Amino acid sequence: MPTVCDILPRKTKIRLPSSACPSGLSGRLDPDAPEARGAVFTRVEVVEFMLDLIGYTDDKPLYEQRILEPACGEGDFVLPIIQRLLASWMRQRGHEANQWEQLGDAIYAVELHVDSYEKTCAAVEAVLLAAGIEPSIVNTLVEKWIHQGDFLLSPIKGSFDYVVGNPPYVRQELVPSLLLARYRQLYSTIYDRADLYIPFIERSLMLLSSQSRLGFICADRWMKNRYGGPLRDFIAQNYSLDVYVDMTDTPAFHEEVSAYPAITVMRKGKQGATHIAHRPNIEKKELQVLARQLLDTGERQSDFTVHHVVNGSEPWILESSDQLALLRRLEDMYPALETAGCKVGIGVATGADQAYIADMAGMDIEPDRVLPLVATKDIRTGTVVWNGKGVINPFRDNGGLVALDDYPRLKRYLQNRKEQIAKRHCSQKSPDKWYRTIDRIWPALRTTPKLLIPDIKGTAHVVYEEGEYYPHHNLYYVVSHDWDLRALQGVLLSRVAKLFVASYSTKMRGGYIRFQAQYLRRIRIPYWKDVPSDLRTELAAAATALDLNACNKAVFRLYGLNHNERSALGGNGE
Repeated sequence: MPTVCDILPRKTKIRLPSSACPSGLSGRLDPDAPEARGAVFTRVEVVEFMLDLIGYTDDKPLYEQRILEPACGEGDFVLPIIQRLLASWMRQRGHEANQWEQLGDAIYAVELHVDSYEKTCAAVEAVLLAAGIEPSIVNTLVEKWIHQGDFLLSPIKGSFDYVVGNPPYVRQELVPSLLLARYRQLYSTIYDRADLYIPFIERSLMLLSSQSRLGFICADRWMKNRYGGPLRDFIAQNYSLDVYVDMTDTPAFHEEVSAYPAITVMRKGKQGATHIAHRPNIEKKELQVLARQLLDTGERQSDFTVHHVVNGSEPWILESSDQLALLRRLEDMYPALETAGCKVGIGVATGADQAYIADMAGMDIEPDRVLPLVATKDIRTGTVVWNGKGVINPFRDNGGLVALDDYPRLKRYLQNRKEQIAKRHCSQKSPDKWYRTIDRIWPALRTTPKLLIPDIKGTAHVVYEEGEYYPHHNLYYVVSHDWDLRALQGVLLSRVAKLFVASYSTKMRGGYIRFQAQYLRRIRIPYWKDVPSDLRTELAAAATALDLNACNKAVFRLYGLNHNERSALGGNGE
C-alpha cells in the first residue's frame, strides 16, 4: 500500500523507504500534472536574482556555509547554487581543488516527487563530472546534497546560512486528511484554508541561523488574507522582512501561473526597513543592478522604503510609502466603518439558486413566500434595474422555518425540486430542515435602504437601493442607523475608500480587487455627528449624481487631506 511519501504522482507508483515518513499515515494526490502538486519551475534569471538577494555569491567562502532548498523540483535552484559553490571553492581554495568531498555539508536540497528527485540527481551528477570531479566523489556529494522525502516531515540537522526556493502551491483539499492533521500538529501557522507553502515558509525560517537570509518566490495571498495571519505574526516575532519584489505580470516562471507571485527576502533578527520593487524587467543585467540597489544602502534605489510593514498578524501594506503614511494617519484619527454606526453584510446564499431563484411572475408560490431579489447584473448601470427575479423565503419573520403544510403551493414547488435541494450539505446535516436556504433570510433587510457593492471590481461600484429588494450572495451591503446613506455612498465611491480596500485586499487578474466585507470594514470614517452640514449636503449630492470627481473633492475635504496626500491618491480633487 502506498505510503504518505508517495503523495506526489508517478505513472508507476513506487513505495518509498519507511524512514522517509511516519508510520500510520497514508494517502496521495491523484493528479499527474506538475501544477497539481504545486510544482512551477522558475526561470534561471529569476533564480540568479534571488541568489544575489540573499547574498549567496561566489566572492564569499560558500564552502564554509550551508544553503537549504526545501522543494528543489528538477534543479532550477540547485544547479545555479552548485555553479556558485564550485566557483567560490576554486577562487578561494584552488590549491585544494581536488578535495571536493569537503563540500559535502554545503548544500541540502529536498524533493518529495521521485521522478523530479531522480532528474535532479542526474543533472547534478552531470555538472560535477563536467567539472572534473572523480565519479566516486560525485556519488558522495549527490547523496549528501539531494534528499528524497517530505520536507515538512523529514528530520534535518543543524541550521542554515541561506534558504532559497519556490515552495509548492498546493490547496488543503488536495492533501490527504491524515497528512494534513500531522502538518497541523507540527506547524502553528497552518490556519483556516492555508496553502501548503505556509508551513514550508515556517519551517524554513526556523532552520535559519542568526542573521541568515531566506529568499522565496511564491503566491502573495498570504501577505494580506485571513489564513496568512498566523504566519505574519510568526515573522513579526522573530524575523525581518528586508526585501519585497512584486513579480505580478512578469515571466518569472517557465509557464504562466494564475497566482500573483512575489519574492520575499527575510532575515532572522530584529525588523528593519523593507525595500520594495515592483514588476522588474526579467533580464539578467537589469536584475543584477536591481539586486545591488536593493541590498546596498549606499546605492539603494528601490521603488520605495517602508518602515513597520510587519505589524503582528496585520496584513502587509506594500504598495506605496505615501499611501501607507496616509492610511496609517486615517486609521489613527477615525473609527472603523462599523464602529461609526454602519453594518456590513452579504446577501443570501441558497446553495441551489436554480431551485430557489426564478422569475417572480412565473412562480406558483404564495406571495408572502417570495422576495424580489437584486443581483450584480441588476446594478451594472450604477442604479438598480431589476430583472424580475425573486428568491423563495422558507423562514418565518420571527425565526424558524415555515411549516410546508401551511403553504401547499410552496410545498409543491419545493417537492418538485427536492432532489436538487437535498444534495446540499445543510440539507443532509438536518434532513428535517431540508428546504432551508444556506443563509437565514431576514425580510426586514428587504425594506431597509442599503448600499450594494459587488465583490470583484477595478474601482468602487456602490449603488444606493432604497429598500425594495433582497440582496443576492454576490453582493455585499452596507446599512447605517447613523449615517445618511447617500452621503456614505459618496465616501465609499471615493479614492480614500478604495485606498483602504486596495491596501488590504488580495489582488486579482486585470487589476481587480476584492470589495469583501473584511476589507470594507477596514474603511475609516468620521462619526456622523462630526460631519459639517455643508459637507453632508455636498457628499449626498455628489453621490446622487454619481459624480466621482465631486465625491473625491468632498471626501478630501472631509478627511482634511493636504496636497501631497491628495497627490498620493492620484489627484487633488479640484
